[in-house]
Amino acid sequence: MEAAEVNSNDVVHPEVRAHINSLVSALGGWSVDDDGYKLGDDALEVLRDLKRWIRFYDEKTNRMDVARCLAEANIVANDLLYILATWPQSEADNKTKAKTALACFEVMVPLTWPIDKDRETMTVNHHRHIPVLQLAQVGYKRAIINFDATPILNTAVRVALPSMALPSGDRTPRDQGIIKLVLYFLRNIAMINPAPGFRSDDDELQISRSTLIDAFSFQDIFLALLTISSNMGEDFRTEDLVVMETIFHLVKRVDSSKLFVSEKTVHKVKADELAAAMSKEAAMLKSYSKHAPTRHSRFGTMIWVKRESGKLKTVTGQEALLDPAARERKMDKSKTFKPPKKARKEEMEPKDLGPLVTLDERARQQLGSFVSEFLDAGFNPLFSHCRKSIDREAPHVMDAHKGQFFYLVAWFLEAERMRRKARQESKTPVEDDISGFSLVASVLNQEMFITLNRYMERAYTDKDWQLLSTVMRCLTQILLTVQEMSDSGSEENEEIADNILSRLFYEEATHDAVANIIRTYKDQGFEYLDAATELTHTYVRILEAYSKQNVDLQVRSKKRKRRKKKAAKETEGEDAVPDDVDDDSGNDEQNAEKTVQERKFDFKRFAHRFTPQGVVDTFVTFTKYYRDLNDFQLKRAHRYFHRVAFKEDMSVMLFRLDIIHLFYNMIKGPEPMDKNSSVYKEWEELAKQIIKKCVRKLEERPALFTELLFSKINSTAHYLEYGYEKQTMSTNPRPAAELVFKREETREQQIAIVVGAILDKGQLDHLEWIRKQLSNAGSERRAWENAEKAMISAANPGANGLMPDVVDDEILPKPAPHTTVLSDTDTRRTAMFKNPYLRLLMALVGMERLTPTLDETPDAAWILPGTLTADDLQSSLDLISKAEFSPPVFDNGEAAADQLRRKSAAAPRKRVAYDDDDDLLLDDDNDEEAALFPAGGPTARRPTGDDAPRPKKRQRRRRVAASGDESEADGPADELLAEKARLRREKELEKARKIKSEMYVRASDDETDEERDREFFAREKQRQVAKDKTFGMAEKPVVSLDRDVLRLGGESEEEEEEEEEDGDDAAKRGGKKTIKGKRTLDASDDDDDDDDDEAEGSDSSSAAVAKASPPKRRKKKPAKKAARAQDEGEEMGDASPSPSSEAADPPAEPDVEMADTPPGAADKTGAGDDDDDEEDLVVAPVRARQRARGGFVVDSSDDE
Repeated sequence: MEAAEVNSNDVVHPEVRAHINSLVSALGGWSVDDDGYKLGDDALEVLRDLKRWIRFYDEKTNRMDVARCLAEANIVANDLLYILATWPQSEADNKTKAKTALACFEVMVPLTWPIDKDRETMTVNHHRHIPVLQLAQVGYKRAIINFDATPILNTAVRVALPSMALPSGDRTPRDQGIIKLVLYFLRNIAMINPAPGFRSDDDELQISRSTLIDAFSFQDIFLALLTISSNMGEDFRTEDLVVMETIFHLVKRVDSSKLFVSEKTVHKVKADELAAAMSKEAAMLKSYSKHAPTRHSRFGTMIWVKRESGKLKTVTGQEALLDPAARERKMDKSKTFKPPKKARKEEMEPKDLGPLVTLDERARQQLGSFVSEFLDAGFNPLFSHCRKSIDREAPHVMDAHKGQFFYLVAWFLEAERMRRKARQESKTPVEDDISGFSLVASVLNQEMFITLNRYMERAYTDKDWQLLSTVMRCLTQILLTVQEMSDSGSEENEEIADNILSRLFYEEATHDAVANIIRTYKDQGFEYLDAATELTHTYVRILEAYSKQNVDLQVRSKKRKRRKKKAAKETEGEDAVPDDVDDDSGNDEQNAEKTVQERKFDFKRFAHRFTPQGVVDTFVTFTKYYRDLNDFQLKRAHRYFHRVAFKEDMSVMLFRLDIIHLFYNMIKGPEPMDKNSSVYKEWEELAKQIIKKCVRKLEERPALFTELLFSKINSTAHYLEYGYEKQTMSTNPRPAAELVFKREETREQQIAIVVGAILDKGQLDHLEWIRKQLSNAGSERRAWENAEKAMISAANPGANGLMPDVVDDEILPKPAPHTTVLSDTDTRRTAMFKNPYLRLLMALVGMERLTPTLDETPDAAWILPGTLTADDLQSSLDLISKAEFSPPVFDNGEAAADQLRRKSAAAPRKRVAYDDDDDLLLDDDNDEEAALFPAGGPTARRPTGDDAPRPKKRQRRRRVAASGDESEADGPADELLAEKARLRREKELEKARKIKSEMYVRASDDETDEERDREFFAREKQRQVAKDKTFGMAEKPVVSLDRDVLRLGGESEEEEEEEEEDGDDAAKRGGKKTIKGKRTLDASDDDDDDDDDEAEGSDSSSAAVAKASPPKRRKKKPAKKAARAQDEGEEMGDASPSPSSEAADPPAEPDVEMADTPPGAADKTGAGDDDDDEEDLVVAPVRARQRARGGFVVDSSDDE
């Protein structure tokens, strides 16, 4: 019963535990005769079994049972380390011990692998095992770096040395796996840290960063990292990110400014820091001593305070007896605001950074030496290769690597600046070739700036604040490095710095990103806030200095502008542009394209973008931490407020009660700034001047008393500053969209539909106004017509008083003068410009604009032209009255407005030559090839025009942006971002599983037998000879290339099988034995003229062959492949084989007699390629085309 009870409480299955314990016991043990650790008989196989258990049980089933059993058995400290100690450096050639050491590291790497806490994939089993395994990993790290019998880290490098010594091209997958295994082991040891709540004095000393750096230096791991880094891209390619990650965990949160100074300077800095902390503590205690409890405080105090309104307030505590100000503060503290509880947000500080690291003197010197050597030799190769891997999104790139890359770039740039500063202070002479800024040139080029801007925009869009903060740190350090280059005094460095700054400041997108980041800060945490304010301060300061030196600075802006329709077609050729790609995309107002234009940079306009209330609030939030900020951070905030108040003359933005209260408390409050600070005097003067300006402005603008409580928008700030509202120039308004009818209707039905739509809108007054205009115009027109008839009849009376049969031209009736349409009210004038239904009815009754060639404005004049007779006007008036009293009725309950639609939606969209709505633009050649295939043919194309509607996703975004309703847009945007984040996490987990599964070295990799290999290749050679004899290819040597390397048509395995079937069918139909002919790799794409000449004489033969062979169904290919297949088909359909193939391998005795081949066919076509100097390579044949059978061209006798 007890055993069953114990098993039921065990967190690991009993059978699993029994298997693991038995394997650990069989691994080896300590000798009774004190001969040290002895391996078991099958120790190597036991280690491989343990590796299989970890791989196929823990990783495949997403469990940690095997790792838990091995941790409880303490296999690393009790067995594996002592097994590695049995392989001394003097026995490096012992292959058995080398294999055993490799097997040990194959077990230790998954045991020390970082534990990923993914909430979506974690189970109850993970919550049981993770705390225990975290403690076990700390124990593994302590045992490995403090093992005295042998240097374990050095042993790991010795395991990989034979593979690393081989050239990159000669390494096998096994060698690559061994190198990655050792690098991952070093990464794991550097990455293991105690859990946040774990505290142990012994462990902290034995696994501290100083101990780790000392172990890496003593065991020559730094030399190995330098060797790999300096040869990155030549001898090493896929190991870049593993080395970068190892270096990241060595230098993160280390103060680079203390690495290159002397020990005396370090002691002085530490003493100054201690003195500053003690003075800050003394000031804090002094402020608290005013309210400190006395020996009478045990009696307690309670008083009543009478307010101005006569109400009484109860206040407790003796500090309320000091002065009225103390009582006011006491009452204010009792007013607690309890905001609504929100969902707990994730920690915004970088998860993998942790607190600041303090190194001892020995570790500081060792790390400083490594960083200096790395900057001299390994920085450029490693980070250039890492950037390329990140840009192409290589399979081994994880999301964490991107943040680590930008963090390390910023850290090493700062370290390089500190090293140069230390050398200048110590006046150490250094050679120019290793001291220049070329040591960090790989991160100061255009490719790096493109990567930086891309990930800054992506992180801001995806709300990845941790990545964005590291990118901002990186950009800040790049700017500071370039500024130091410009101030170095070297003419060459100054020219390079000027070029770099011109490229950095050329893109307006970078300006927009910096302004948006600082303006939209909300609650991303102090690390993000510090990075954003530092970037803004540095960027604006350097850009201001650069714009003063370069007055004609140009920036490139990408804006959306309306595309205007061309007036006429180009007359270069009528059939050069087909009708379907004519510039009739119509609706030019709605077809917008991104255009790039340059403009002169205006720094004053740019600096004004940092004065809105959002940016001010960000710096106010940063300044609230003034008691915890250093002098550089306080100076950063001071410079911003000084710029807003005095340089930009927008001090009104600072006139808010909480801001004024903050400035006052920093100087005169109960917890003021430290008066010994170097920036105290500057802050005191700033606070005094701002408060003075606020008092004077209150006297000038009494409305500011109310505005002190609120934030200011631009219009309010302009009024408070200047006393009048800002004058804005409005752009020309646009008239309402033109409506058309969905179906063809008669004029009576059209007027009835429009009148019904106006009645449905409740706009009866518009109908009354139109009827009044038509009635008045009709009366005038009738009177004019009668008068005109009377004048004609009086001038030339005919027989019986009738009109004469022949009338002179001078007395013909003149056209009636037009009648002006007058709007009775301003509302009517606006409706004539903005109401689409009213405008459509006006057009139907014959109204038109007086100046139709000019752009329409709200004040445009409308007329009834003289061509309309009084009968026409009366007819329109009758139709309107009829439709008003008997509105039309439609089927299915549709309204009258449903019978109309915008004209832009009715017109079919046609593609224009310069249309950039699609990602793929067809050039002239592709257009010609695409015209050969209709829609739905073999060419895969994107639906456009009438084939398919535009994507709804883009339309929805435009509607939301146009409506300006942020509440509606937040929901779908957040859901979309969450879905993207989930997909990225799944992709990341898949990458991690793949990397972890590929790090194993197969057991069969090291089982090499030369005799067995020789026998294997001999058998394969015999089989190949027999196969060649079967197909009649034994006498002719054929040079064949791998089909995967030189694939002409891009066929898959299925298409190759179809090719073989086609060859078999052709052999059966021909009644003769056929073989696959050789196909040459010709240059058909380059020699178009030759192809055309060869194809001229093949029409009749093509027709004959096409009639003889029924067409086969083939798979669809992309457009390029289809075009290539067509070109090759024309060549295969020629009257003879390719001349290059004849020249490459002329057959002495043809094995197969070709049917109906005209003599001399080879001579006719073989004379066309005499100028081809390149060597022809014979490759495997592609699939038989329409006029080929079994790989040989079959000609028809019709040409003879």
